[in-house]
Amino acid sequence: MSNSQLPDAAASARTWDENFLVSVVAPVYNEAEGIEGFIAEVREHLAAISPSVRAEIVLVNDGSTDGSAALLDHLAASSQGGVRVVHLARNFGHGPAVAAGLDHAQGDVVILMDADYQDDPAAFAPLLDQWREGYDVVYVERTSRQENPLSRGVFWLFYRIFDWIADTNSPMDAGNFGLMDRRVVAQLSQLPERNRYLPGLRAWVGFRQTGVSVPRRARYDSSTRVGIRGLWTLGMNAIFSFSYVPLFVFRIAGALSIGLSALLVLYAICIKIMGHDLGTSSSILISTSFLGGINLFGVGLLGEYIARIYDEVKCRPVYVVDRVVKRDEV
Repeated sequence: MSNSQLPDAAASARTWDENFLVSVVAPVYNEAEGIEGFIAEVREHLAAISPSVRAEIVLVNDGSTDGSAALLDHLAASSQGGVRVVHLARNFGHGPAVAAGLDHAQGDVVILMDADYQDDPAAFAPLLDQWREGYDVVYVERTSRQENPLSRGVFWLFYRIFDWIADTNSPMDAGNFGLMDRRVVAQLSQLPERNRYLPGLRAWVGFRQTGVSVPRRARYDSSTRVGIRGLWTLGMNAIFSFSYVPLFVFRIAGALSIGLSALLVLYAICIKIMGHDLGTSSSILISTSFLGGINLFGVGLLGEYIARIYDEVKCRPVYVVDRVVKRDEV
């Protein structure tokens, strides 16, 4: 277990009564093959915590095309109840689906996880134990992954680069899986950002935070739903939402290019004094290629920031809900 992000804050113990409600939120995209097993496993671990704990499972259908929608409707209408299904009007992506789930969760605490079996519901008990100790955010630090070595290496590198450049201290190797108190969820729901990186936002809002270490399991199948493009977008949202280091790097690169250009000029002068000819085309090609590359790199970085400003100015909603299917909580 990691240390609290606010080590000087005195966390006070909490208890729950018969009205206490736990919300488990999970986005769903083409998970028809595994969703019934996921719900059964979640219910099993929730029931093992305490017989006095009421629970709801909030599933956000992010425009699934494999029959997940009809299956989710059936599960929400089943006699067991306790399932709330939020159908989005189309596929908005993982981040907006998470936001929709948090907005529709009604629990005193909200546990956010994925529905692909990688997040282990056995972590519910230690998460709630830390909440009872007074922590408002309990994130899960992934001690191991079941992906291929390349994917593990990319994730390992990303978290360390993000930790180095981010303005906000974010826990290492911690994704969305974790528990948040109701007041933390309320603060996140008020944030107007559209390009969201939840672990960064969760760290940014503060409150008392700590972590528990849990191995990340393998998917129930071998097909990832996010994909390279989705992971790239998520990584860019994280970097450009929480750091100005890319702009600083560009300024440094600009200064270096000016210095290198000055050296090239001095070199050309020295060659000319020594009676040699560097060749006009060669010198122009070298300087133009270098400076052109630096300029294009800088324009690309500026474009990333400007594109995000444009998204915020448009003020479109993060997601659009088609319908909500629910029964009363268990």
